[in-house]
Order: sequence, then structure tokens, then C-alpha cells
Amino acid sequence: MEQFVVSARKYRPLGFAEVVGQEHITTTLKNAIDNNHLAQALLFCGPRGVGKTTCARILARMVNGFDESSSSNNLNIYELDAASNNSVDDIRNLIDQVRYPPQQGNYKVYIIDEVHMLSNAAFNAFLKTLEEPPEYAIFILATTEKHKVIPTILSRCQIFDFNRIQVSDITYHLKKIAEKEDIAAEDEALHLIAQKADGALRDALSIFDLIVTFSSGNTITYKTTIDNLHILDYDYYFQVTEQLVGEDLSGALLTFDEILKKGFDGHNFVTGLCEHFRNLLVCKDNATIQLLEVSETVKEKYRTQANAVPISYLLSALNLGSQCDISYKGSKNQRLHVELVLMKMAHLKSAIQLAGQTTPSTEGVKKKVS
Repeated sequence: MEQFVVSARKYRPLGFAEVVGQEHITTTLKNAIDNNHLAQALLFCGPRGVGKTTCARILARMVNGFDESSSSNNLNIYELDAASNNSVDDIRNLIDQVRYPPQQGNYKVYIIDEVHMLSNAAFNAFLKTLEEPPEYAIFILATTEKHKVIPTILSRCQIFDFNRIQVSDITYHLKKIAEKEDIAAEDEALHLIAQKADGALRDALSIFDLIVTFSSGNTITYKTTIDNLHILDYDYYFQVTEQLVGEDLSGALLTFDEILKKGFDGHNFVTGLCEHFRNLLVCKDNATIQLLEVSETVKEKYRTQANAVPISYLLSALNLGSQCDISYKGSKNQRLHVELVLMKMAHLKSAIQLAGQTTPSTEGVKKKVS
């Protein structure tokens, strides 16, 4: 049986053109190589799974003119995991290796992952070599927590900040992989995977592999995706909002009960409902609708419901939902806590109308003053 290779490894970029969502980094590095302006100490920082180590490996091959299949890669590229090799002795061993020039190629490239895990003594032992390395040595430090790297190291490095990858970019990349693997995938499903990944392409590819394994017939549907990832369907929030605006308290409570019976947490429901109200507010203005990170089909649903719900209601409901979110964990009866908020939201429309009727008019106030 052929061994399965996860997508994160199978489709790891081999060149800067294949790196997703980091054009500002790849363009700068490529120009630095072409113009011979590459620094000898680089710091790659950013969230997990956005391509820091991948870019470091691509850079190491490019400066030596190696391709992916070249056997010389192992002789010129050294990778050190600082999470498990964080002592002074580990750094001393690395410094000893730096003294020897490369047998092939022009440069020896040292990639140190999770560099923030080095001890202070190890950082201090590394300072001199990092500041004045041999002309054939390049150091690439990668970290997810730049604030933990001591300032004396930061001042000796050229810093590259990697971005969280946009949902649209992840979705497009997943769609290309699905086509290569002959997998039929719904756009809504890929969009949901991209959202769940939270800006990390590696996480998105891991979730993608999981959904493919869970699904049958090489088909990824929106239904199988939300079932496997245990995510509340958008339709629940649209339904609850419609019931609350229509003052259908019984329907809202029954829908909430159905959500609980499916194993979802009340706190997740409240935070999801607040996000739903936020998305409806975003849809009120065409200038801000681009902030909505959902598929076009769902975006159209948001537009339709946003036109039917007043801004005053959304702001008041969002305020109630935020208060519930803050006080949820301290509540002794959490289900009742959420149900009470739903009751208030169901009568918000009447409360707003009543407040508008009882507020004295501007002319009346002026007469009383005179």
C-alpha cells in the first residue's frame, strides 16, 4: 500500500512564486538575491503555519543555486529546533560548525526554528557570531513570538513580519489542490475550512485532509464539513435572528434547545450570535461589506437579512449579547442565562418603539424651557 503523504508536505512550495499570501516577503527576498543585497542574519516572525520555514528553505536553495532534488542541500542547509536544543552547548556546537566553509555551493545556511525558546545564556553566546559571521554563512531565525527574542538579537537581524493568510487566498489554494486530487468540493465547504484555519495555511491543509478522509466518494460538501468540524450552521443564526426580530420568543427558545441537544455549548452560541449581528451591521454599508469573510452565497443572505433588521435593534442586541458573553462563565445556571438574553432580545423591538414614543419631542422641551 502506498504511504499517504499529508497535503502540507505534498504541496509544500518549492519556489517563492508558490508561497501563498506573503508577496511582500517573497518579492523582497527575491530582489535581495538578484541585487546581491541579502543580509547575513534574517529574522522571520509571524503566526504558525504561514510559511516561515518554507521561505527559509527556498531562500537557502536559491542562494546556492540548488534545486529541490539536489543532494547538496543536506550539506549546505542546517536546521536546528531551538525548542529542544536551547542550551549554551547547543549554540556552541553550531558556532563550531560555522567555522568550516561549505564543500559545495557558496553558502552554508543555518535555519533556527522557534528561536525565542533559546535561553538567555544561549542568546548571549550567539551574539558575536550573529553580528560578524563568516562571509559564507547566513542565519535565518524563525519565531512565532518576536517579543520574547532579546533586543540585542533583534538589532543584529533584518526582520521580516509574515502576515496571517487571508481567507480568500486559502480558499483559492484549497480549490487548486482539490482539482489536482480530483476531489469535488463545494465553495462553501472550502471557505469554512479556510475560516476555521484562522490564517494558517498548514492548519487549513490538515483540516482539508481530515474532511477528505471523513467524506465518501472524493466529495467535500458543506454539510459533511460542519458535521465533522462540529460547527454551528449559518442557517441557525439566520433563523434565530428572524425569530427574535419577529418577536417569536417560543421559536427562538426551541431553536436554542435544538442547538444544545446537538452538543453545542451555550457560550459558543452566544459568541456566534454576536458575530452574526456584527456581520449584519457590516452589511449595512457597501464600503464595509468587504470585511465579511464568507462565501458569496452566504454574503447574499447577510445582505437580505441586513435590509430587514434596523440598526437600532442590531446595536442593542449586540450590547446584550456582549454582556452575556462576559458574564456567562460566572453564571450558576448558564442555560437560563442565555435564555434570559434571548427573551430580552425578543422584546427589544417593542422596547425601542416604546422608548421612541415616551421620549419628549424637541419642540416640547423648548416650550418647557421657555
